[in-house]
Amino acid sequence: MDGEDGSGPKKRTFRKFTFRGVDLEDLFDLSPEQLMDLVHARARRKFSRGLTRKPLALIKKLRKAKKEAAGTHEKPAVVKTHLRNMIIVPEMIGSMIGVYNGKHFIQVEVKPEMLGHYLGEFSVSYKPVKHGRPGIGATHSSRFIPLK
Repeated sequence: MDGEDGSGPKKRTFRKFTFRGVDLEDLFDLSPEQLMDLVHARARRKFSRGLTRKPLALIKKLRKAKKEAAGTHEKPAVVKTHLRNMIIVPEMIGSMIGVYNGKHFIQVEVKPEMLGHYLGEFSVSYKPVKHGRPGIGATHSSRFIPLK
């Protein structure tokens, strides 16, 4: 457990994040065309057809929230959105986004591993089924259960 020179515990080395072979710091400097080459085909098609006003407005609000939180050691303010089909780009990393699931805004902190995914993937819009016991009429054998 001690370091090689016997000075104390060994420092942990964390794995550096890369997205398809590109370092995180380099991702911020990429042009939209270079980023398009890194993402999957559906995202490439969406970017090639152009971004409309709504996604650009969301990115602008995220920039503003990040800028206001830059001086403090706090997370940026939550920016609420209905844009579940927005693809996560490097500029969004570190932001707090409230993604609407049809009923509530689910808070999502954007991490580097989420790049290229949709915002809607992180805000489940349905309640997962919890299976209980089968009811009457579920199977043929349940017909012969005596009613008390």
